[in-house]
Amino acid sequence: MTVVRNHCASPFQIIALATALFLLAPLAYVTASALSAETAVWHRLWTTRIPELLTNTILLASSVAVLTLFLGVSTAWIVTRFDFLGRQMWEVALVLPLAMPTYVLAYVYNYLLGFGGPIEQLWQAIAGSDSHLVSPQSFWGATLVMTLDTFPFVYLLTRSALLNINVSFEEVARSCGVSNRQALFRVTIPLLRPSIAAGIALVLLYVVSDFGAVSLLRYQTLTYAVFQQMTGRADNTAASILSLLLVILALAFLLTERWFRHRSRFYQTAGRYRTPNRIPCAWPRTLVLTTYLAVIVGASFAVPASLLIQWSLSPEALATLDNRFWGFIWNSAFLSGLAATAGVVIGLPLAYLASRQPNWLSLGCLQAAYAGYVLPGPVAALAVLVLFLHTMPFLYGTIVVLVVAYVLHFLPVGLQSLEPSLQQITPNLEEAARTLGLSVRETWRRVTLPLIRNGFIAAWVLMFLQAIKELPATLLLRPVGFDTLAVRVWLEASEEYFRLAAPPALLIVVVGLPALTLLLSRNWRVG
Repeated sequence: MTVVRNHCASPFQIIALATALFLLAPLAYVTASALSAETAVWHRLWTTRIPELLTNTILLASSVAVLTLFLGVSTAWIVTRFDFLGRQMWEVALVLPLAMPTYVLAYVYNYLLGFGGPIEQLWQAIAGSDSHLVSPQSFWGATLVMTLDTFPFVYLLTRSALLNINVSFEEVARSCGVSNRQALFRVTIPLLRPSIAAGIALVLLYVVSDFGAVSLLRYQTLTYAVFQQMTGRADNTAASILSLLLVILALAFLLTERWFRHRSRFYQTAGRYRTPNRIPCAWPRTLVLTTYLAVIVGASFAVPASLLIQWSLSPEALATLDNRFWGFIWNSAFLSGLAATAGVVIGLPLAYLASRQPNWLSLGCLQAAYAGYVLPGPVAALAVLVLFLHTMPFLYGTIVVLVVAYVLHFLPVGLQSLEPSLQQITPNLEEAARTLGLSVRETWRRVTLPLIRNGFIAAWVLMFLQAIKELPATLLLRPVGFDTLAVRVWLEASEEYFRLAAPPALLIVVVGLPALTLLLSRNWRVG
Protein backbone atom coordinates (compact mmCIF):
# COMPACT_ATOMS: atom_id res chain seq x y z
CA MET A 1 0.00 0.00 0.00
CA THR A 2 2.85 2.37 0.76
CA VAL A 3 4.42 1.80 -2.66
CA VAL A 4 1.15 2.64 -4.39
CA ARG A 5 0.74 5.80 -2.36
CA ASN A 6 4.24 7.03 -3.15
CA HIS A 7 3.78 6.23 -6.82
CA CYS A 8 0.53 8.18 -6.91
CA ALA A 9 1.88 11.13 -4.97
CA SER A 10 4.77 11.79 -7.35
CA PRO A 11 2.69 13.63 -9.98
CA PHE A 12 1.09 15.68 -7.21
CA GLN A 13 4.53 16.69 -5.97
CA ILE A 14 5.53 17.82 -9.45
CA ILE A 15 2.31 19.82 -9.83
CA ALA A 16 2.67 21.32 -6.35
CA LEU A 17 6.29 22.32 -6.95
CA ALA A 18 5.47 23.90 -10.32
CA THR A 19 2.54 25.76 -8.75
CA ALA A 20 4.68 27.03 -5.86
CA LEU A 21 7.35 28.34 -8.24
CA PHE A 22 4.66 30.01 -10.33
CA LEU A 23 3.13 31.66 -7.24
CA LEU A 24 6.52 32.83 -5.95
CA ALA A 25 7.59 34.31 -9.29
CA PRO A 26 5.79 37.68 -8.83
CA LEU A 27 7.28 38.13 -5.36
CA ALA A 28 10.72 37.22 -6.70
CA TYR A 29 10.32 39.72 -9.54
CA VAL A 30 9.35 42.56 -7.19
CA THR A 31 12.35 41.82 -4.98
CA ALA A 32 14.81 41.50 -7.87
CA SER A 33 13.52 44.62 -9.64
CA ALA A 34 13.75 46.73 -6.48
CA LEU A 35 17.22 45.51 -5.53
CA SER A 36 18.56 46.02 -9.06
CA ALA A 37 17.37 49.63 -9.23
CA GLU A 38 19.99 52.34 -9.54
CA THR A 39 21.20 54.02 -6.39
CA ALA A 40 19.92 57.37 -7.64
CA VAL A 41 16.36 56.06 -7.73
CA TRP A 42 16.61 54.73 -4.17
CA HIS A 43 18.12 58.02 -3.01
CA ARG A 44 15.42 60.08 -4.70
CA LEU A 45 12.63 58.05 -3.13
CA TRP A 46 14.24 57.95 0.32
CA THR A 47 14.73 61.72 0.35
CA THR A 48 11.30 62.58 -1.03
CA ARG A 49 8.43 60.10 -0.74
CA ILE A 50 9.36 57.07 1.36
CA PRO A 51 9.54 58.74 4.81
CA GLU A 52 6.09 60.28 4.39
CA LEU A 53 4.56 57.14 2.91
CA LEU A 54 6.00 54.86 5.59
CA THR A 55 4.87 57.21 8.35
CA ASN A 56 1.37 57.52 6.93
CA THR A 57 1.00 53.76 6.41
CA ILE A 58 2.28 52.81 9.87
CA LEU A 59 0.23 55.52 11.58
CA LEU A 60 -2.94 54.44 9.80
CA ALA A 61 -2.35 50.75 10.54
CA SER A 62 -1.55 51.44 14.20
CA SER A 63 -4.53 53.70 14.83
CA VAL A 64 -6.93 51.30 13.14
CA ALA A 65 -5.45 48.38 15.11
CA VAL A 66 -6.04 50.16 18.43
CA LEU A 67 -9.61 51.14 17.59
CA THR A 68 -10.54 47.73 16.17
CA LEU A 69 -9.06 46.11 19.26
CA PHE A 70 -11.42 48.12 21.45
CA LEU A 71 -14.50 47.69 19.25
CA GLY A 72 -13.90 44.02 18.44
CA VAL A 73 -13.19 42.86 21.98
CA SER A 74 -15.92 44.95 23.61
CA THR A 75 -18.64 43.81 21.19
CA ALA A 76 -17.55 40.16 21.45
CA TRP A 77 -17.61 40.41 25.25
CA ILE A 78 -21.10 41.90 25.23
CA VAL A 79 -22.72 39.24 23.03
CA THR A 80 -21.00 36.30 24.78
CA ARG A 81 -21.15 37.35 28.44
CA PHE A 82 -24.52 39.17 28.68
CA ASP A 83 -28.05 37.95 28.01
CA PHE A 84 -30.34 40.73 26.81
CA LEU A 85 -33.21 41.25 24.41
CA GLY A 86 -32.03 41.08 20.79
CA ARG A 87 -28.61 39.59 21.59
CA GLN A 88 -28.76 36.97 18.82
CA MET A 89 -29.69 39.63 16.26
CA TRP A 90 -26.68 41.74 17.23
CA GLU A 91 -24.38 38.69 16.99
CA VAL A 92 -25.24 38.50 13.30
CA ALA A 93 -25.43 42.24 12.67
CA LEU A 94 -21.88 42.84 13.92
CA VAL A 95 -20.52 40.74 11.04
CA LEU A 96 -22.41 42.62 8.30
CA PRO A 97 -19.71 45.31 7.78
CA LEU A 98 -17.51 42.64 6.18
CA ALA A 99 -19.88 42.72 3.19
CA MET A 100 -19.21 46.45 2.71
CA PRO A 101 -16.02 47.05 0.65
CA THR A 102 -13.81 49.79 2.02
CA TYR A 103 -14.13 51.91 -1.12
CA VAL A 104 -17.93 51.82 -0.82
CA LEU A 105 -17.78 52.88 2.82
CA ALA A 106 -15.23 55.56 1.90
CA TYR A 107 -17.38 57.16 -0.75
CA VAL A 108 -20.46 57.10 1.51
CA TYR A 109 -18.60 58.89 4.31
CA ASN A 110 -17.03 61.24 1.81
CA TYR A 111 -20.58 62.38 1.12
CA LEU A 112 -21.78 62.34 4.75
CA LEU A 113 -18.80 64.17 6.25
CA GLY A 114 -17.68 66.17 3.22
CA PHE A 115 -18.00 69.89 2.64
CA GLY A 116 -21.69 70.76 2.55
CA GLY A 117 -22.68 67.21 3.48
CA PRO A 118 -25.64 66.41 5.76
CA ILE A 119 -23.54 65.95 8.91
CA GLU A 120 -21.69 69.23 8.36
CA GLN A 121 -25.02 71.01 7.76
CA LEU A 122 -26.33 69.61 11.02
CA TRP A 123 -23.16 70.69 12.82
CA GLN A 124 -23.40 74.20 11.39
CA ALA A 125 -27.01 74.44 12.55
CA ILE A 126 -25.75 73.73 16.10
CA ALA A 127 -22.36 75.49 16.18
CA GLY A 128 -22.83 78.24 13.61
CA SER A 129 -22.49 78.62 9.86
CA ASP A 130 -18.74 79.37 10.04
CA SER A 131 -17.83 76.09 11.77
CA HIS A 132 -16.55 73.12 9.80
CA LEU A 133 -15.84 69.50 10.59
CA VAL A 134 -12.59 67.68 9.88
CA SER A 135 -12.51 66.71 6.22
CA PRO A 136 -13.01 62.99 5.55
CA GLN A 137 -10.15 63.21 3.05
CA SER A 138 -7.59 63.04 5.83
CA PHE A 139 -5.89 60.68 8.27
CA TRP A 140 -8.92 60.73 10.55
CA GLY A 141 -11.31 60.00 7.71
CA ALA A 142 -9.24 57.02 6.55
CA THR A 143 -8.96 55.78 10.14
CA LEU A 144 -12.73 55.98 10.65
CA VAL A 145 -13.56 54.13 7.44
CA MET A 146 -10.95 51.40 7.92
CA THR A 147 -11.95 50.87 11.57
CA LEU A 148 -15.64 50.52 10.79
CA ASP A 149 -14.87 48.07 7.99
CA THR A 150 -12.32 45.82 9.74
CA PHE A 151 -13.35 45.54 13.40
CA PRO A 152 -15.44 42.38 12.62
CA PHE A 153 -12.15 40.48 12.10
CA VAL A 154 -11.29 41.01 15.77
CA TYR A 155 -14.91 40.52 16.83
CA LEU A 156 -15.24 37.12 15.11
CA LEU A 157 -12.01 35.64 16.46
CA THR A 158 -12.50 37.04 19.97
CA ARG A 159 -16.09 35.79 20.05
CA SER A 160 -14.89 32.35 19.01
CA ALA A 161 -12.30 32.31 21.81
CA LEU A 162 -14.83 33.50 24.41
CA LEU A 163 -17.29 30.77 23.43
CA ASN A 164 -14.58 28.15 23.87
CA ILE A 165 -13.02 29.46 27.07
CA ASN A 166 -13.28 27.31 30.20
CA VAL A 167 -15.03 29.29 32.93
CA SER A 168 -13.36 27.04 35.53
CA PHE A 169 -10.14 29.02 35.09
CA GLU A 170 -11.88 32.23 36.17
CA GLU A 171 -13.65 30.51 39.07
CA VAL A 172 -10.38 29.06 40.37
CA ALA A 173 -8.79 32.50 40.22
CA ARG A 174 -11.66 34.07 42.16
CA SER A 175 -11.57 31.28 44.75
CA CYS A 176 -7.93 32.24 45.36
CA GLY A 177 -9.01 35.75 46.35
CA VAL A 178 -8.64 37.46 42.97
CA SER A 179 -11.25 40.13 42.19
CA ASN A 180 -13.36 40.05 39.04
CA ARG A 181 -11.26 42.82 37.49
CA GLN A 182 -8.01 41.05 38.33
CA ALA A 183 -9.37 37.76 36.94
CA LEU A 184 -10.22 39.56 33.72
CA PHE A 185 -6.73 40.95 33.19
CA ARG A 186 -4.71 38.08 34.68
CA VAL A 187 -6.69 35.07 33.44
CA THR A 188 -9.30 35.81 30.74
CA ILE A 189 -7.42 38.28 28.55
CA PRO A 190 -4.21 36.18 28.49
CA LEU A 191 -6.35 33.25 27.29
CA LEU A 192 -7.78 35.46 24.56
CA ARG A 193 -4.43 36.87 23.42
CA PRO A 194 -3.76 34.43 20.54
CA SER A 195 -7.18 35.05 18.98
CA ILE A 196 -6.95 38.80 19.48
CA ALA A 197 -3.46 38.83 17.96
CA ALA A 198 -4.70 36.89 14.92
CA GLY A 199 -7.56 39.35 14.45
CA ILE A 200 -5.27 42.35 14.74
CA ALA A 201 -2.88 40.77 12.22
CA LEU A 202 -5.74 40.42 9.72
CA VAL A 203 -6.64 44.08 10.30
CA LEU A 204 -3.04 45.25 9.80
CA LEU A 205 -2.60 43.25 6.59
CA TYR A 206 -5.92 44.55 5.31
CA VAL A 207 -5.06 48.17 6.09
CA VAL A 208 -1.57 48.20 4.56
CA SER A 209 -2.87 46.56 1.38
CA ASP A 210 -6.02 48.66 0.96
CA PHE A 211 -6.23 50.86 -2.10
CA GLY A 212 -9.89 51.78 -2.59
CA ALA A 213 -10.53 53.72 0.62
CA VAL A 214 -7.22 55.60 0.71
CA SER A 215 -7.50 56.55 -2.96
CA LEU A 216 -11.03 57.97 -2.61
CA LEU A 217 -10.03 59.77 0.60
CA ARG A 218 -6.78 61.02 -0.97
CA TYR A 219 -4.63 59.69 1.87
CA GLN A 220 -1.11 58.86 0.73
CA THR A 221 0.00 55.34 1.70
CA LEU A 222 2.47 52.92 0.13
CA THR A 223 -0.29 51.04 -1.70
CA TYR A 224 -1.75 54.22 -3.15
CA ALA A 225 1.72 55.41 -4.15
CA VAL A 226 2.45 52.14 -6.02
CA PHE A 227 -0.71 52.66 -8.06
CA GLN A 228 0.21 56.28 -8.79
CA GLN A 229 3.72 55.33 -9.91
CA MET A 230 2.33 52.75 -12.33
CA THR A 231 -0.49 54.84 -13.79
CA GLY A 232 0.65 58.46 -13.50
CA ARG A 233 4.39 58.22 -14.10
CA ALA A 234 4.62 54.72 -15.62
CA ASP A 235 7.70 54.21 -13.44
CA ASN A 236 7.80 50.48 -12.71
CA THR A 237 11.20 50.68 -11.03
CA ALA A 238 10.01 53.16 -8.40
CA ALA A 239 6.82 51.14 -8.04
CA SER A 240 8.91 48.00 -7.39
CA ILE A 241 10.90 49.74 -4.65
CA LEU A 242 7.74 50.94 -2.93
CA SER A 243 6.22 47.48 -3.42
CA LEU A 244 9.19 45.82 -1.74
CA LEU A 245 8.83 48.12 1.27
CA LEU A 246 5.14 47.30 1.40
CA VAL A 247 5.84 43.56 1.26
CA ILE A 248 8.44 43.88 4.04
CA LEU A 249 5.98 45.82 6.18
CA ALA A 250 3.19 43.27 5.65
CA LEU A 251 5.59 40.39 6.27
CA ALA A 252 6.78 42.02 9.51
CA PHE A 253 3.18 42.25 10.74
CA LEU A 254 2.55 38.62 9.80
CA LEU A 255 5.71 37.26 11.42
CA THR A 256 5.10 39.31 14.57
CA GLU A 257 1.63 37.82 14.88
CA ARG A 258 2.98 34.27 14.41
CA TRP A 259 5.68 34.86 17.04
CA PHE A 260 3.18 36.37 19.44
CA ARG A 261 0.75 33.49 18.91
CA HIS A 262 3.54 30.96 19.51
CA ARG A 263 4.48 32.71 22.76
CA SER A 264 0.85 32.78 23.90
CA ARG A 265 -0.20 29.15 23.58
CA PHE A 266 -2.52 27.87 26.27
CA TYR A 267 -4.03 24.43 26.63
CA GLN A 268 -7.01 22.91 28.40
CA THR A 269 -5.37 20.26 30.59
CA ALA A 270 -8.30 19.25 32.79
CA GLY A 271 -11.02 16.94 31.61
CA ARG A 272 -13.85 19.11 32.90
CA TYR A 273 -14.99 21.89 30.62
CA ARG A 274 -17.73 24.42 31.29
CA THR A 275 -18.78 27.45 29.31
CA PRO A 276 -19.66 30.67 31.14
CA ASN A 277 -23.27 31.50 31.86
CA ARG A 278 -24.47 34.79 30.38
CA ILE A 279 -25.39 37.52 32.84
CA PRO A 280 -29.11 38.43 32.64
CA CYS A 281 -29.61 42.15 32.00
CA ALA A 282 -32.38 44.36 33.34
CA TRP A 283 -33.81 47.01 31.03
CA PRO A 284 -31.37 49.87 31.99
CA ARG A 285 -28.31 47.77 31.14
CA THR A 286 -30.08 46.36 28.06
CA LEU A 287 -30.73 49.91 26.87
CA VAL A 288 -27.07 50.89 27.30
CA LEU A 289 -25.71 47.78 25.56
CA THR A 290 -28.24 48.00 22.73
CA THR A 291 -27.46 51.67 22.15
CA TYR A 292 -23.73 50.96 22.00
CA LEU A 293 -24.17 48.12 19.52
CA ALA A 294 -26.71 50.08 17.46
CA VAL A 295 -24.29 52.99 17.03
CA ILE A 296 -21.53 50.66 15.82
CA VAL A 297 -23.72 48.65 13.42
CA GLY A 298 -25.49 51.79 12.24
CA ALA A 299 -22.25 53.61 11.42
CA SER A 300 -20.56 50.60 9.80
CA PHE A 301 -23.45 49.08 7.84
CA ALA A 302 -27.04 50.29 8.38
CA VAL A 303 -26.55 53.97 7.47
CA PRO A 304 -24.31 53.28 4.42
CA ALA A 305 -26.65 50.51 3.19
CA SER A 306 -29.74 52.68 3.56
CA LEU A 307 -28.04 55.50 1.63
CA LEU A 308 -27.06 53.08 -1.14
CA ILE A 309 -30.65 51.88 -1.41
CA GLN A 310 -31.97 55.46 -1.45
CA TRP A 311 -29.48 56.56 -4.11
CA SER A 312 -30.08 53.42 -6.20
CA LEU A 313 -33.79 54.30 -6.42
CA SER A 314 -33.12 57.86 -7.60
CA PRO A 315 -33.97 58.74 -11.23
CA GLU A 316 -30.30 59.32 -12.09
CA ALA A 317 -29.31 55.87 -10.82
CA LEU A 318 -32.24 54.06 -12.41
CA ALA A 319 -31.31 55.59 -15.75
CA THR A 320 -27.95 53.76 -15.62
CA LEU A 321 -29.61 50.31 -15.42
CA ASP A 322 -29.23 49.66 -19.12
CA ASN A 323 -27.47 47.02 -21.16
CA ARG A 324 -24.06 48.43 -20.20
CA PHE A 325 -24.86 47.94 -16.50
CA TRP A 326 -25.84 44.30 -17.05
CA GLY A 327 -22.57 43.97 -18.94
CA PHE A 328 -20.69 45.13 -15.85
CA ILE A 329 -22.49 42.47 -13.81
CA TRP A 330 -21.59 39.78 -16.34
CA ASN A 331 -17.95 40.91 -16.46
CA SER A 332 -17.68 40.79 -12.66
CA ALA A 333 -19.40 37.42 -12.32
CA PHE A 334 -17.53 35.80 -15.21
CA LEU A 335 -14.12 37.07 -14.10
CA SER A 336 -14.67 36.17 -10.43
CA GLY A 337 -16.02 32.74 -11.35
CA LEU A 338 -12.96 31.99 -13.49
CA ALA A 339 -10.61 33.13 -10.72
CA ALA A 340 -12.42 31.12 -8.03
CA THR A 341 -12.46 27.98 -10.17
CA ALA A 342 -8.77 28.34 -11.06
CA GLY A 343 -7.93 28.97 -7.41
CA VAL A 344 -9.68 25.80 -6.25
CA VAL A 345 -8.07 23.71 -9.00
CA ILE A 346 -4.61 25.06 -8.11
CA GLY A 347 -5.10 24.94 -4.35
CA LEU A 348 -6.52 21.43 -4.09
CA PRO A 349 -3.26 19.54 -4.91
CA LEU A 350 -1.32 21.80 -2.53
CA ALA A 351 -3.74 21.22 0.35
CA TYR A 352 -3.97 17.49 -0.39
CA LEU A 353 -0.21 16.95 -0.34
CA ALA A 354 0.22 18.98 2.84
CA SER A 355 -2.43 16.92 4.64
CA ARG A 356 -1.42 13.47 3.31
CA GLN A 357 2.37 13.83 3.02
CA PRO A 358 3.44 16.65 5.38
CA ASN A 359 7.13 16.64 4.45
CA TRP A 360 9.33 19.66 3.85
CA LEU A 361 8.50 19.78 0.12
CA SER A 362 4.71 19.68 0.42
CA LEU A 363 4.61 22.06 3.39
CA GLY A 364 7.03 24.43 1.66
CA CYS A 365 4.87 24.47 -1.48
CA LEU A 366 1.81 25.20 0.65
CA GLN A 367 3.53 28.08 2.43
CA ALA A 368 4.63 29.48 -0.94
CA ALA A 369 0.96 29.71 -1.90
CA TYR A 370 0.43 32.05 1.03
CA ALA A 371 2.74 34.61 -0.59
CA GLY A 372 -0.44 36.35 -1.72
CA TYR A 373 -0.97 37.46 1.88
CA VAL A 374 1.95 39.88 1.59
CA LEU A 375 1.22 40.97 -1.99
CA PRO A 376 -1.36 43.79 -2.02
CA GLY A 377 -3.43 44.28 -5.15
CA PRO A 378 -1.24 46.88 -6.91
CA VAL A 379 1.93 44.92 -6.07
CA ALA A 380 0.52 41.67 -7.46
CA ALA A 381 -0.72 43.54 -10.53
CA LEU A 382 2.71 45.10 -11.15
CA ALA A 383 4.52 41.77 -10.86
CA VAL A 384 2.06 39.83 -13.01
CA LEU A 385 2.00 42.58 -15.65
CA VAL A 386 5.77 42.68 -16.11
CA LEU A 387 6.15 38.89 -16.00
CA PHE A 388 3.59 38.47 -18.77
CA LEU A 389 5.22 41.23 -20.84
CA HIS A 390 8.56 39.39 -20.62
CA THR A 391 7.33 35.82 -21.06
CA MET A 392 3.95 35.84 -22.83
CA PRO A 393 3.37 39.33 -24.30
CA PHE A 394 0.63 38.00 -26.59
CA LEU A 395 -1.60 37.59 -23.50
CA TYR A 396 -1.15 41.20 -22.41
CA GLY A 397 -4.46 43.04 -22.39
CA THR A 398 -6.53 39.88 -21.92
CA ILE A 399 -8.50 38.65 -18.94
CA VAL A 400 -5.96 35.84 -18.47
CA VAL A 401 -3.54 38.30 -16.86
CA LEU A 402 -6.27 39.54 -14.54
CA VAL A 403 -7.33 36.02 -13.53
CA VAL A 404 -3.73 35.15 -12.66
CA ALA A 405 -3.48 38.25 -10.45
CA TYR A 406 -6.72 37.32 -8.71
CA VAL A 407 -5.58 33.75 -8.06
CA LEU A 408 -2.22 34.92 -6.75
CA HIS A 409 -3.87 37.39 -4.39
CA PHE A 410 -6.84 35.35 -3.13
CA LEU A 411 -5.60 31.74 -3.15
CA PRO A 412 -4.77 31.90 0.61
CA VAL A 413 -8.46 32.59 1.29
CA GLY A 414 -9.42 29.38 -0.49
CA LEU A 415 -6.68 27.33 1.16
CA GLN A 416 -8.00 28.27 4.58
CA SER A 417 -11.16 26.31 3.73
CA LEU A 418 -9.56 23.49 1.74
CA GLU A 419 -6.89 22.65 4.33
CA PRO A 420 -9.22 21.97 7.30
CA SER A 421 -11.61 20.00 5.07
CA LEU A 422 -8.87 17.57 3.99
CA GLN A 423 -7.34 17.35 7.47
CA GLN A 424 -10.68 16.22 8.92
CA ILE A 425 -10.84 13.20 6.58
CA THR A 426 -8.86 10.18 7.73
CA PRO A 427 -6.61 8.67 5.03
CA ASN A 428 -7.97 5.25 6.06
CA LEU A 429 -11.10 5.91 3.99
CA GLU A 430 -9.07 6.44 0.84
CA GLU A 431 -6.90 3.40 1.58
CA ALA A 432 -10.01 1.27 2.12
CA ALA A 433 -11.36 2.39 -1.25
CA ARG A 434 -8.06 1.43 -2.91
CA THR A 435 -8.10 -2.04 -1.33
CA LEU A 436 -11.59 -2.51 -2.80
CA GLY A 437 -10.17 -2.05 -6.27
CA LEU A 438 -10.78 1.64 -6.97
CA SER A 439 -8.16 3.53 -8.92
CA VAL A 440 -6.68 6.81 -7.73
CA ARG A 441 -9.03 8.78 -9.99
CA GLU A 442 -12.09 6.81 -8.86
CA THR A 443 -11.10 7.20 -5.21
CA TRP A 444 -10.89 10.95 -5.66
CA ARG A 445 -14.21 11.11 -7.50
CA ARG A 446 -16.23 8.75 -5.31
CA VAL A 447 -14.63 9.20 -1.86
CA THR A 448 -12.42 12.26 -1.38
CA LEU A 449 -14.30 14.92 -3.34
CA PRO A 450 -17.75 14.13 -1.87
CA LEU A 451 -16.28 14.31 1.64
CA ILE A 452 -14.61 17.69 1.08
CA ARG A 453 -17.55 19.10 -0.88
CA ASN A 454 -18.48 21.65 1.80
CA GLY A 455 -14.94 22.95 2.11
CA PHE A 456 -14.64 22.97 -1.68
CA ILE A 457 -17.78 25.08 -2.03
CA ALA A 458 -16.76 27.40 0.81
CA ALA A 459 -13.35 27.99 -0.79
CA TRP A 460 -14.94 28.75 -4.17
CA VAL A 461 -17.52 31.14 -2.72
CA LEU A 462 -15.00 33.02 -0.57
CA MET A 463 -12.58 33.50 -3.49
CA PHE A 464 -15.46 34.51 -5.78
CA LEU A 465 -16.64 37.16 -3.34
CA GLN A 466 -13.13 38.50 -2.74
CA ALA A 467 -12.52 38.73 -6.50
CA ILE A 468 -15.79 40.51 -7.23
CA LYS A 469 -14.79 43.28 -4.77
CA GLU A 470 -11.18 43.57 -5.99
CA LEU A 471 -10.27 47.02 -7.30
CA PRO A 472 -6.58 47.98 -7.87
CA ALA A 473 -5.52 44.95 -9.92
CA THR A 474 -8.70 45.27 -11.98
CA LEU A 475 -8.00 48.94 -12.70
CA LEU A 476 -4.43 48.20 -13.79
CA LEU A 477 -4.87 44.97 -15.74
CA ARG A 478 -8.37 44.95 -17.22
CA PRO A 479 -8.69 44.89 -21.02
CA VAL A 480 -9.70 48.12 -22.70
CA GLY A 481 -13.41 48.77 -22.21
CA PHE A 482 -13.75 45.87 -19.76
CA ASP A 483 -15.35 47.44 -16.66
CA THR A 484 -16.55 45.60 -13.58
CA LEU A 485 -18.88 46.66 -10.78
CA ALA A 486 -15.93 47.61 -8.56
CA VAL A 487 -14.38 49.71 -11.33
CA ARG A 488 -17.66 51.53 -11.95
CA VAL A 489 -18.02 52.35 -8.24
CA TRP A 490 -14.50 53.76 -8.13
CA LEU A 491 -14.82 55.77 -11.35
CA GLU A 492 -18.15 57.34 -10.38
CA ALA A 493 -17.26 57.90 -6.72
CA SER A 494 -13.90 59.49 -7.56
CA GLU A 495 -15.85 62.13 -9.51
CA GLU A 496 -18.34 62.43 -6.60
CA TYR A 497 -21.24 61.09 -8.66
CA PHE A 498 -22.61 59.39 -5.56
CA ARG A 499 -25.97 58.35 -6.99
CA LEU A 500 -24.48 56.89 -10.15
CA ALA A 501 -22.08 54.79 -8.06
CA ALA A 502 -24.86 53.48 -5.81
CA PRO A 503 -26.35 50.61 -7.92
CA PRO A 504 -23.05 48.75 -8.50
CA ALA A 505 -21.99 49.42 -4.90
CA LEU A 506 -25.27 48.06 -3.53
CA LEU A 507 -25.03 44.99 -5.74
CA ILE A 508 -21.49 44.25 -4.48
CA VAL A 509 -22.74 44.48 -0.89
CA VAL A 510 -25.69 42.16 -1.57
CA VAL A 511 -23.47 39.62 -3.33
CA GLY A 512 -21.09 39.69 -0.36
CA LEU A 513 -23.76 38.53 2.09
CA PRO A 514 -23.41 34.77 1.25
CA ALA A 515 -19.82 34.88 2.51
CA LEU A 516 -21.13 36.04 5.87
CA THR A 517 -23.58 33.15 5.88
CA LEU A 518 -20.63 30.79 5.53
CA LEU A 519 -18.85 32.47 8.43
CA LEU A 520 -21.88 32.43 10.70
CA SER A 521 -22.83 28.84 9.84
CA ARG A 522 -19.69 27.52 11.51
CA ASN A 523 -20.07 26.01 14.95
CA TRP A 524 -17.78 28.22 17.01
CA ARG A 525 -18.44 26.43 20.30
CA VAL A 526 -16.58 23.24 21.15
CA GLY A 527 -18.03 20.27 22.98
